Amino acid sequence: MPSTEIPERTLLVGLGLTSFGALLLELALTRLFSVVLFYHFAFLAISIALLGLGAGGVFAYLFRIRLARTDTRTLAARLCIDNSILVVVALEVVLHVPVALSVTGRNLLHLTALYVVAALPFFLTGLLFSVVFARETWRVSRIYGADLSGGALACLAVVPLLNWIGGPNTILTAAVVMAVAAMVWAGSSTARKVAGGLAVLFVLLIAANHSNRLIDVIYAKGIFRDPGWVEFARWNALSRVEVDRQGQAKVIVIDADASTFIMNCDLAHWHDSEWEHDLMSAPPALANVLRPRGEFAIIGPGGGVDVLRAVANGSPSVTGIEINPIIANTIMRGRYADYSMHLYERPEVHIHVTDGRSYLRSTPQQFDVVQMTLVDTWASTAAGAFALSENNLYTVEAFREYFEHLKPDGMIAITRWEFRQPREALRVVSVAMQALHSLGVANPERNFIVASQGPLNEDGIPVVVLAKKTAFTTEEEAAVQAHFHEYSELDPLYLPSQPAAGQGGPNPFADLIASNDPYRFAQSYAYNVAPVSDNAPFFFFTLKAGQILQQERQRGIDWKVNLGVLVLILVLVISLVAVLGFLILPLALQGARQSALPLLYFVAVGLGYILVEIAFIQRFVLFLGHPTYALTVVIFLLMLSSGAGSLFSRLWLRRTEMAWMPLMLVIVALAANVFLLSRGLSAWVGLAFGYRLVVSGVLLAPLGFAMGMPFPTGLRALADKARTGDAGTDNAVEWAWAMNAAASVLGSVLAMVIAIQFGLTVTLACGVAAYLLALLLLPALRPQRI
Repeated sequence: MPSTEIPERTLLVGLGLTSFGALLLELALTRLFSVVLFYHFAFLAISIALLGLGAGGVFAYLFRIRLARTDTRTLAARLCIDNSILVVVALEVVLHVPVALSVTGRNLLHLTALYVVAALPFFLTGLLFSVVFARETWRVSRIYGADLSGGALACLAVVPLLNWIGGPNTILTAAVVMAVAAMVWAGSSTARKVAGGLAVLFVLLIAANHSNRLIDVIYAKGIFRDPGWVEFARWNALSRVEVDRQGQAKVIVIDADASTFIMNCDLAHWHDSEWEHDLMSAPPALANVLRPRGEFAIIGPGGGVDVLRAVANGSPSVTGIEINPIIANTIMRGRYADYSMHLYERPEVHIHVTDGRSYLRSTPQQFDVVQMTLVDTWASTAAGAFALSENNLYTVEAFREYFEHLKPDGMIAITRWEFRQPREALRVVSVAMQALHSLGVANPERNFIVASQGPLNEDGIPVVVLAKKTAFTTEEEAAVQAHFHEYSELDPLYLPSQPAAGQGGPNPFADLIASNDPYRFAQSYAYNVAPVSDNAPFFFFTLKAGQILQQERQRGIDWKVNLGVLVLILVLVISLVAVLGFLILPLALQGARQSALPLLYFVAVGLGYILVEIAFIQRFVLFLGHPTYALTVVIFLLMLSSGAGSLFSRLWLRRTEMAWMPLMLVIVALAANVFLLSRGLSAWVGLAFGYRLVVSGVLLAPLGFAMGMPFPTGLRALADKARTGDAGTDNAVEWAWAMNAAASVLGSVLAMVIAIQFGLTVTLACGVAAYLLALLLLPALRPQRI
């Protein structure tokens, strides 16, 4: 029955703070998981959170009689106090339990322990929400709005917090917020004092850990990180960056995985030095051989390898486009400026801190060379949640933009790892070929040069792909061959006049280019090397279906990328088992009665919301420049506007008969987005970041407003149906909460499967189908009239 003992302000502020703390924890865990685990597991924070919330709802039903003995405020205060402590426990477990990327029994045990402990704070949050929603059904629109608004504010706060205090401290901030929420909920002075003491304690802990030395990464990717290696470490919203000592060298390490050496070369002594030999014997040097005094645009310059090589060879203008300000400013132009001989402060070097494609879209400048060398998605551009392995730098649309920003005789120079059975650099050729076709080049057989650093092997070596809009001349080819003669470390893989260069047997590069049809070639090739687009930008997933289960036995540099497919399937199975074990079976075994059709409505709404949310997150990665920005902006806008929609639904949708209206609005808006969104966002990529945020708000806020109405409207209708005495409607709110959470857990993984297999447009279309199903099921929520 409705409770009037909780003042409206206490109820809404308490729920808002609890939601803020829970979502802040969820988002911060995605960043921490991307460092401690592999990025494949980063998005698991979303599934863990949703599962915990749903399991809390089930527990609320199973123990409703015992919980009823405690009033709402006292119960909520206790849960938030316990939650603040569990957040710190979960942080310590995540940092101290080693999890490698393998499917051994020990590793699965470690992963399970991490999964369960990380889910506990969300379990308590789900328990609190379920109790409040069940006891305050008459105020469901306002409390649902407070829930979504608190979560939206957490999205707004997570990026500044990660930038200011780092990953572990952001998680500790979630513990502080939970303790403050307990103070708001508490009805006794004793509970307020305990909660206040915990809040102060955690604030002091954050202050003591400001340098991230007290609480930081212990194990990463299953390997112990010796703090003796580390000279410098700092977090931000994009990644965790450290500088390690390796002998006399200093290496920038990103998310404990990808690395780039800091250049320490005096250009006055470049010629005939070890620096000249080492850098000019690397495959990317071919671009400098052909355009020694050309103007370069280097995407992801890191520690300055490509920048140094371009300047040393006489380039009058080198534009470096580095997305991470810690690398560009804090390290290269700050702390290690002297060590790098002030490379990034030279007059011919121009460093821009932004996303590569966004910068090229916004600049009118034309270049002789657009270069990318081993820009790896699994660390330097992986935000974690839902990013998985998409990289918008390696799509057909991206390559077309690179070609369009070249001078008439310019070239792109893309270096990737390659293996005995080519797939990565081969896919670069495939993407570049399709981009050239779109620019009107009918047969680009003379537009490519491919070279490697030694013979191809199973472990992987760097391979450069040079591609021009015009054919390579005989003089350019002769210059390349002369460089091969001077540096025997380099091997040709494809030359216009010698397509099978350097190969004693079949040459996939020559076969692909000779076919002049990358899609047809990919169908018969051992790996998936078909061109990728912005709609499905999963460049690094090269496995075909039959190879997925064999990937565990492979150990090339790309194995950890392709294993993500197997991990994704495994997570889908684990999520299904978890949903059955923690959400469905407990209610079924307790004899809980509930009609199927009303429950399917909440399944459809939950599935539709999460499919749409993930599709928009991935679609906005390119538009906003980084997965972290896409994650926070999209979730913030959808949650905030959904909260407003929930509050408005109480006034606008007083009767169940009117609930079809927001569902129709969602369906129509999403259907329009399926056809128009990708084209519109692509056209606006070059806008300044502030304007892109405004565009994001204009596109997402109205949609989120409509998406916030179906769930609270359905809950009110189900509660009314139960009050009429309809059969099969007891424990209606608990069942609805559990089913909605179950759909969200499975949908978060299913969305990734659909996106990888069919693309983001199909993922969004599946969201439309889910909302259409909810519309068809809406009559099941109406009370039966006798």
